[in-house]
Amino acid sequence: MNPVGAVGGGGSIEQIIALRQQIIERSKVLQDVHQPKTEAPTEAASPTPSFGDSLRTALDNVNAVQAESGRMTAAYERGEETDIAKVMLARQEAGVAFEATLQVRNKLLAAYQETMRMGI
Repeated sequence: MNPVGAVGGGGSIEQIIALRQQIIERSKVLQDVHQPKTEAPTEAASPTPSFGDSLRTALDNVNAVQAESGRMTAAYERGEETDIAKVMLARQEAGVAFEATLQVRNKLLAAYQETMRMGI
C-alpha cells in the first residue's frame, strides 16, 4: 500500500526525502561555485538544522539564483553583458532550480493532503 502514491502520482515518503536531499546537495554545490572559499567550514560544531531551516535555505538559494539570472538578463539587454552563453546558462539554472522547488512543493502538499485524510 502506497498512501502518498495514490495522490496525483506522488511518491513515497522515502522518495520525497531523497528528492529533498538532492536539492540540498545541489544548492550546496551551487553555493560553492558562486562563493569564493575564505575559510574552512565549521559544520561539525554547528547543530543540525531543522527541516524548516533547510527549506528556508533552499528557497533562499533558489531566489538568489533567480535574482542573478534576472540581473544578467537585464545586463545583456542593456548591452553590458556580451556573453550570451553565460546569460542562457544562468536562465537555465534558475529554471531548473525553480522546477525542482516546485516538484518538492507538490510532493510535500500531496503528503500533507494524504496525512489529513488518514483516520485516527
